[in-house]
Amino acid sequence: MCAWATCVTGRPVLFRYTREEEFIANTSRHVAKVTVKLGAKKDGRLTAVKMDFRANTGPYGNHSLTVPCNGPALSLPLYPCDNVDFQVTTYYSNICPNGAYQGYGAPKGNFAITMALAELAEQLQIDQLEIIERNRVHEGQELKILGAIGEGKAPTSVPSAASCALEEILRQGREMIQWSSPKPQNSDWHIGRGVAIIMQKSGIPDIDQANCMIKLESDGTFIVHSGGADIGTGLDTVVTKLAAEVLHCPPQDVHVISGDTDHALFDKGAYASSGTCFSGNAARLAAENLREKILFHGAQMLGEAVADVQLATPGVVRGKKGEVSFGDIAHKGETGTGFGSLVGTGSYITPDFAFPYGANFAEVAVNTRTGEIRLDKFYALLDCGTPVNPELALGQIYGATLRAIGHSMSEEIIYDAEGHPLTRDLRSYGAPKIGDIPRDFRAVLVPSDDKVGPFGAKSISEIGVNGAAPAIATAIHDACGIWLREWHFTPEKILTALEKI
Repeated sequence: MCAWATCVTGRPVLFRYTREEEFIANTSRHVAKVTVKLGAKKDGRLTAVKMDFRANTGPYGNHSLTVPCNGPALSLPLYPCDNVDFQVTTYYSNICPNGAYQGYGAPKGNFAITMALAELAEQLQIDQLEIIERNRVHEGQELKILGAIGEGKAPTSVPSAASCALEEILRQGREMIQWSSPKPQNSDWHIGRGVAIIMQKSGIPDIDQANCMIKLESDGTFIVHSGGADIGTGLDTVVTKLAAEVLHCPPQDVHVISGDTDHALFDKGAYASSGTCFSGNAARLAAENLREKILFHGAQMLGEAVADVQLATPGVVRGKKGEVSFGDIAHKGETGTGFGSLVGTGSYITPDFAFPYGANFAEVAVNTRTGEIRLDKFYALLDCGTPVNPELALGQIYGATLRAIGHSMSEEIIYDAEGHPLTRDLRSYGAPKIGDIPRDFRAVLVPSDDKVGPFGAKSISEIGVNGAAPAIATAIHDACGIWLREWHFTPEKILTALEKI
């Protein structure tokens, strides 16, 4: 809209929603009804899984196919099974438009499959964590369902869980939450524990592409032109650290210009958890390309063979006879000696998947007299490979997980019988506040080494929203014996469900 208005008027345009307009006109997560049917042996091992995913897209087909398809695609592979069937149906309606939202279908699909598996565990008198262990994906295992469905085009191969730290994640989570320890109870408050495992993608193979260009400046610093835009994910920092690692220079010597379409090379964009794997790998390749040029010209200036020199911190080419700084190499190239400015380029596309995995553990206290729910403990353990910036990754986990807790415990858009939204401000919407953070809230990185991402890294920005709802819902069941199958979990729903048992 702003671009159109700028073209028509020839002037800069600022468009700003009121808070009410934001709720009415902006897109939110698809409303969905997901039904899961399971077949299993007496020991709880799955023999068949069926998922029916029905999504309400509102008045427009905005991501109306891919989001519902990602519901099964990002939940069913957690529990590989020989017999899998799923169906996706999208409905149009007169509610507010729905579209792409963090997690992109995975939270709804994962909620349904986790709840179904927990109910199966109860019927078979098996511990919930134990039934997850018996059925979960293992490292190296083929994910056959993803070889049958694609995103954007038909798949060309069957992907596998090339790196997966779920075994260690579940071991650590079990210890942290003291899964098997007695739960103190009193007359009103009942304690329960729940768990959910989660997964996500790291971009879209064979479709997403990223490019990067890095130039050595005459003062020995580097200018990086990255097409990936940092929209709050910390991508600029990731690109900086990757380039600095390859070029053996301090991070402060790397200056990133990102998202500038007048100067940057093509990048598919910061979406689908693709930033680290795609834009990051493009930066790594560009840095490696530039590194070879720096080594070549540095060796010539030292009068040595390329094989006898190496990059060294801080920003020098070092050989047997001495060393020459990056700045001196750039200055020589730009003062009439013939080889000119040194520029490295990198382009990245891959047919391979990189799947981050994780688990959420929750401990709740439920007041069976008032229906109040108190989230006492919440632990989010995630395998994002070898994180480029661990502190940044932890921040992403905390933010995404707290958002998911809000979706589960308080946030809701209510419509009247005619489809008009009654929720038009943050007060009525129920966004979580600082006081709603769990009393004991921890994020933990459990590393693995993935071959797709740069230096073993995988995505982190979306997976954090995928597991809070089922972890909390199964904890509520453990506390007071009720199954809540619809977000969000309110005292009214607690009391209504308690009256039925």
